[in-house]
Formats: sequence, C-alpha cells, structure tokens
Amino acid sequence: MSSTPLSVNATSARVSTPGPRPIDIALLVSVFVVAACGLLYELAAGALASYVLGDSVLQFSTIIGTYLFAMGVGSWLSRYFERQLPAHFLRIELLVALVGGAMPAVLFMANAYVPGAFRFLLYGMVLMVGTLVGLEIPLVMRILKRNTVLKDLVSQVLTFDYLGALAVSLAFPLLLVPHLGLIRTGLLFGLMNAAVALWAVWLFRGELRRLKAHAVACVLVLGALLAGFAGADHITTLAEDKFYQDRIVFSTASPYQRIVVTQGRAGHRLFLNGNLQFAERDEYRYHEALVHPAMAAHGNPRRVAVLGGGDGMAVREILKYPSVESVTLVELDPAMTRIFTDNPTLARLNGQSLQSPKVHIVNTDAFQWLQQGEDTFDVIVVDFPDPTNFSIGKLYTNSFYALLDKRLAASGYAVVQTTSPLVARQSFWTVVQTIESVGLQTAPYHAHVPSFGEWGYVLASRRPWRVPDALPTGLQFLSPQTLPLLFDFPLDMARVPAEVNRLSNQALVHTYEREWGKVVAH
Repeated sequence: MSSTPLSVNATSARVSTPGPRPIDIALLVSVFVVAACGLLYELAAGALASYVLGDSVLQFSTIIGTYLFAMGVGSWLSRYFERQLPAHFLRIELLVALVGGAMPAVLFMANAYVPGAFRFLLYGMVLMVGTLVGLEIPLVMRILKRNTVLKDLVSQVLTFDYLGALAVSLAFPLLLVPHLGLIRTGLLFGLMNAAVALWAVWLFRGELRRLKAHAVACVLVLGALLAGFAGADHITTLAEDKFYQDRIVFSTASPYQRIVVTQGRAGHRLFLNGNLQFAERDEYRYHEALVHPAMAAHGNPRRVAVLGGGDGMAVREILKYPSVESVTLVELDPAMTRIFTDNPTLARLNGQSLQSPKVHIVNTDAFQWLQQGEDTFDVIVVDFPDPTNFSIGKLYTNSFYALLDKRLAASGYAVVQTTSPLVARQSFWTVVQTIESVGLQTAPYHAHVPSFGEWGYVLASRRPWRVPDALPTGLQFLSPQTLPLLFDFPLDMARVPAEVNRLSNQALVHTYEREWGKVVAH
C-alpha cells in the first residue's frame, strides 16, 4: 500500500527538479570570459618579458609559475569572503579589468622610461592579477552552489574555464597580437572583464546594497579602458620613441616578433624585439663580410640559399654575382619579407633585391626546411639573430649543422653569423666547435661594424677555404688585399676551449646570456 505514494513522491521530485536558471547560464558564460582574460594576461606578460628580458623559455616558465602560485593564494583567500558574494565578485572583476587590461601598456612605458623597474612591475602585476583571478572562480562556484548539485557545478565551471583558456591560447598568436598588438589586446580583454562586471550588476541587481555605486564604478572603468584602447597608438608611440630615441618610421607586431624601423643620424635602423639588427650607415660592412668571402671563394655560385635575413640585405650582395641563377630566401616571419618587399623606403635599402625574379621566398622554419628538402646549394648564408633564447638556439646546434651539411654541394660553402668574438668569446668558439663536430672544416673570421663592434662569422665547407682572387666591383668595405686580415684573431679573441651545442642542452644560450649580461650590467 505504501509503494504508490512513494512512487508518486519520487516522480514528483524528479519533475520538480529545476533546470539551469538564466542567471546560472550567465555566470557560466562569465567563467568562460574570466578564464580567457586570465590566460590572456599571462600570455601577454610572458611575451613582454621575452621581448625585453630575452630567453623566452625562462621568462614564460617563471611567469606561468608566478601566476599559478598567485592563483593558489587567491583561492586560499576566497575562504574569508563570506557575505555579499556578488558584490565581492564585482569588485574583483573591475580590479582584474584595470590591472590586467593596463598591464601591457604600463610595462611598455616602464621599459621606456624606468627600465630598472620593469622586472619589479612585471612580477608585481602578475602576482596581483593571478591572485585576483584565483579569487574569481571560487566566488562564482559559491554563487552557483545555491542552485546546482556539486558534481554538476564542478564539471560545468571547469568545462567553461578550460574552453575559455583554449579559445584565447589559439587567438593570441594567430589573431590578437598580429592585428591589435599587445597594448590593444590587453585593453580589449580588460574591457571584457569590465563588461562581465557590468553584466553582473544587472544579474544581481536585487541583491546589491549599493547598486548605483557599483554601476558608476563599472562605467568609470569601462570609460578608462575605452580611452586607453582609443589612444593605444599614442601610448605605443610614446614608449617606443623614448626607447628607440630616433623617430619611428615603421612598426608592426607579427606572431613572431615586434618589428620597428627608425630613422635618425645613423639613417634607418631595424630592431627586432628591441634588438638592433642593422644600421643603414654601416650595414654594408656587416653584409659584405657575411656574403663575399664565401661567394667569391666558390668562383661560380649558381644556386644560393639564405636562411634568415628577411630584410634582403644579404640577397642584395649575392645578386652582385652574374653567375647566380637562383636565390632561395628562407625566412620564418612573412611580415619581414613583405615589408622589405613592398615598403618603398625599406625596399630601397636592399636595392629591391626581394623583387628580383631570381629570388624565391619561403616563409617557414629553417630547421624544418632543411629537414624536408633535398636540393643542394653552392653557397648557404645563415643570417639568424643571436641565440638569445632556445627557439633561436636550436638553429645553432649540431643537429642543425648536420642538416646544413646535407644541403651543401660537395664544393660548396656555408657561412654563419656568429655574434661578437670579443664580447661573447666563449659563445663564438662554441659555434665553431659545434660546426666542426659534424665533420665540416671551418674558417672563422671577424669584421668591425661600428653599430655592433667586433663581429664574428664562420665559414664551413668540406674543402679548405682559400682567399679569392677577385671580388665584385663597387664594394665599400672589402677588397682582395684586406680580406685576409679578417681571418687574423688577436689574443683577446683567440680560440678558447668550448663544448658542442646540442638540442638536448642548448649550452650556447646560457653562455651567450652570461657573456652579454656582463656587458649590460656594466
């Protein structure tokens, strides 16, 4: 007799179980936005740290570690928030919007005007944002807990949290930074955090004690961030004009680097992530020394490859040889080859070399290009930036040089730009030792480039290098008489013992950072 009422009661209980309320759905969407914004601030901090401090692996590792630690602190502190949870959530959202959204702009300005404070501000802001983000999720979960079963609550919150992180991790390098830049990207996501706060004002309008004050705070934060977003170009100009000193005539951010071209007394200068790549007044010294010892020694180079060197300066020198039939330029960043092809001022610097029908541009990773191809070349010019981080350091390893050896014709020459043998002596001879470890003969040399000081190069081949009888006409630096002098090393640049740089240890990156760090410290 008792089974029927029990059955009816059970059925009634199942029927009366409420589904997700609109307010709960809105909060879950907020979790998605909060997660996306939190990860965005973390990525922006890591990118800025790698731009300014170098060694991207170290910077991203320490930023991520600091951020996760701060999130743990925030989660622990959330236990002390017991009443008026929606109001606390609102305040935290607005703080995250202000601190996180303004972080790239503040750090850019700090690097330009108070560089000594950059590291302190960087980790201070990361700690603050991480702590605030760590507070957000527990508060949302406790608000949702009022009407959601625990197992459903955890699964829903974590699902939206991870989806938000996935979305921004894909959008950051592919869409946001290339099209908006770091400053606007940070401010855009700050606006998203502030919009969540404004939305929460409306959702919890019946619970908030000081509704008008919360609404005014949201409007003020949104207004400040919108003003920053509108003036982002001005902020960038202020910071970069101070940092670079000379007038900036071109700047852009690609997924790979920040590209800035300035014009001043030294003519045009190119900077990648703040590091000088060439100065117009003396770049001819660097590029003549890079190209002609290998090209002229070969005698009749027809097929040439250039790895790196997206500015086209090395290609300009290569095209001075009538025997050259084709030049393959392998440059990772399409933004580099595009601006030095299409921008009239920059194309003039390389003599419109990238527009030559002999030149074939391949925008891909040089390591992969060597692995995937089979064509061989008479001369290969390797013109990468210095090994400031592990992503570049892999291009200075014995694994890379073994691949380079396979793509070099039997009588061919490769030449590698190899930092300063005076400032970074150990680093220079590490590259020489690494090239020799794969069975290639080397002929190290150096040249004085005023913008850089003493700069080093290494010729690599299967046959001994011999001084060429002639060089192309019209050179400004090299001559057959002075060329042999480049291969003479004084005592303070003479060879020192060095280990092989391998993918498994990347010892060169640590050596380079230590040697150049001494210069910066002084």
